Amino acid sequence: MNRALIVIDVQESFRQRPNWAATSDPDVADKVARLVDHARAKGDLVVWVLHHEPGTGNVFDPDRGFCTYIEGLKPEAGEIEVAKTSHNAFSTTNLQQVLTERGIREVAISGIRTEQCCETTARVASDFGYTVDFVVDATATHPIPHWDADPDRSVEEVLADPLTLQTADVIERTVYALAGRFATISTVEEVIAR
Repeated sequence: MNRALIVIDVQESFRQRPNWAATSDPDVADKVARLVDHARAKGDLVVWVLHHEPGTGNVFDPDRGFCTYIEGLKPEAGEIEVAKTSHNAFSTTNLQQVLTERGIREVAISGIRTEQCCETTARVASDFGYTVDFVVDATATHPIPHWDADPDRSVEEVLADPLTLQTADVIERTVYALAGRFATISTVEEVIAR
């Protein structure tokens, strides 16, 4: 085993936010589950990452009870679980140590949010020398409001704003930024077919 699937932040926290209604793929957990089944069948390591913001009182505060995997996803014995407090899965965890100890040289990235925690983890993994496979259709994201926009707007107002970066544009920008520089871009079907 020299490959790991990293499942990033596919957690209930996101489903508790109003912008979940505008997510790029509300069924992302199903695609991630297919990758998990495939990785397990091949004997690859599966790493589970949850985002925590302790003491904030928001949906990422573990005390609120939403820092759990979306239904249908569940680690098995021997799989690694880490809780992170940074955007990437390395900086505030022992993930690099775990991967190094197990001889992992290749990682596949999946999870929520495409351009945030997933992309950041892919970039850091690349900097650490891992071969990175970014499984783009096993990631999901939300529209990104313009940086000057009122943060209290409704999802409908965000979607209607011509300055909002829509999910398809977010994903396309992420692919352009990663491809050939930090990662190979793949789909679930391409990973399973290999």
